[in-house]
Order: sequence, then C-alpha cells, then structure tokens
Amino acid sequence: MLIRVENLHVSYGQKEVLKGVSLNVEKGQIVSIIGPNGSGKSTLLKTLSRCIKPMKGQVYIENQNIFKMPTKLVAKKMAILPQIKNIPTDITVGELVSYGRYPHLKFGQRLEKKDYETIDWAIERTRLEKFKDRHLMTLSGGEQQRAWLAMSLAQEPEILLLDEPTTFLDISYQLELLELVKELNETLRLTVVMVLHDLNQAARFSDNILVLKDGQIWEYNSPNIILNERLLRDVFRVKGHIYQDEINRCPYFIPCSAK
Repeated sequence: MLIRVENLHVSYGQKEVLKGVSLNVEKGQIVSIIGPNGSGKSTLLKTLSRCIKPMKGQVYIENQNIFKMPTKLVAKKMAILPQIKNIPTDITVGELVSYGRYPHLKFGQRLEKKDYETIDWAIERTRLEKFKDRHLMTLSGGEQQRAWLAMSLAQEPEILLLDEPTTFLDISYQLELLELVKELNETLRLTVVMVLHDLNQAARFSDNILVLKDGQIWEYNSPNIILNERLLRDVFRVKGHIYQDEINRCPYFIPCSAK
C-alpha cells in the first residue's frame, strides 16, 4: 500500500470530526472522498497531508509515519492543492510553478537547469505554455486551477491531494481539470486522493470512492458498488434513479427529490 491510514481521530475543540477512520490506497489509484457537508472530508485530506495532527491514529506513506518524516521529504512525496490559496495573484504562471521546486533545493540554493526543465515540463503537461509569462489574476478560474496543478506537478510527487478542485468552475472547466488529472494519473502513475461534491464525477473519474458520514467511513469501494439508491437515501437524503454510462463504464444518477 502506498498510503495506509490507521484509526484517525481528529477534533476541533470539543467537536470530534473524524472518528476512527482507517483506509488503504494503492499506488496509481484515484480515490475520491464524498459525503455531506460537515462529514469530515477536507479534515481527512488535511490530516493525510500533515496539515492537521490527529489526536489519535497514524498515516503512513510506504510504511513511513508522515508525522515523523522530515518536512522536505514529505513534500517530495506528496503535493496538496487546497481550496484556499494564499500566494498573491500578481505573480506569473512561471513564477508560481517554480515554487514547486523548493522542496528539492538545499538552504540558499538557487534554481538550476534541471529545475527549470521540470518547471517547463509541468507547464507543458498542464497545457499552459502560452500563459507562462501571464499574471495569475489575468487568467480564468480554470486556467488558474491548471497553474496551481502545474506547481504541484513541479514537486514531482508520487501522491497528489486535491481539495474540491472543481469548486467555482463551470462544467466545461470542471471536466477539463478532471480529465487532466486522469491523464496524469495514467501517464505518470500518479496516485490521487481528492474531495469531490459531484457524485457523478466521482463515479466517472475514480477507481475507488470513500464515503464519509458523521466523521466515519460509511463505505469504501468501487463506483459501481458505491453509487446506489441506498447511498442517496441514507447518506445524502435524496431520492434518485441509477443508470449505467456505457461510454465511460460507470454508474450515474439523476436526482428526483429530497428525501
């Protein structure tokens, strides 16, 4: 297993958000985390990335405890694309992507030829060549998301964590981004764990889906097993019909009404 999570318990003050979450993620998989608002999706992702330290439980990457690993080593293994991004938007795409190389630099070391080659490679893989010298604030939402993804790729990680990457994007940019993530997963064997709200997108682009409800795992399985009327009723409190997408070979649902 590339990622192993054992019995995670996470609290915010007196509120316990994760209650004994355990799971395994194999190398090269795409795993989507779904669940109602407040179920602990983003908290789980932040704990996987070491942004939050659990009260109890551990996270391992290739049998190494991430909370005992050097920060730079974790950054070489794992990149996270958060919902909220704090880097000023008055920088260029090329400058943003270059930040992904810092885990590979020693203290005081400057970017070298290999770093610039990796930056150009990341920009090319995310199809941003013509935007390299553009400022982030001049780009559309979808183009900005691709720029942030390029920065993550420049880290050359084995694992990519995405926290609601399609939020605020229209349907065209949502599909473009998820198709790009799937392409990177297949060509680079990049392991992806992402939080999604759209159940149909999770079913289409994931190898496995993790369902959280009230801070606990409701089910963890393949999309064809996960997406069913019981999930809609018991987790999301909606009624709907399940169909089969013959082109993408995955289930999809059409909601009918709130439960």
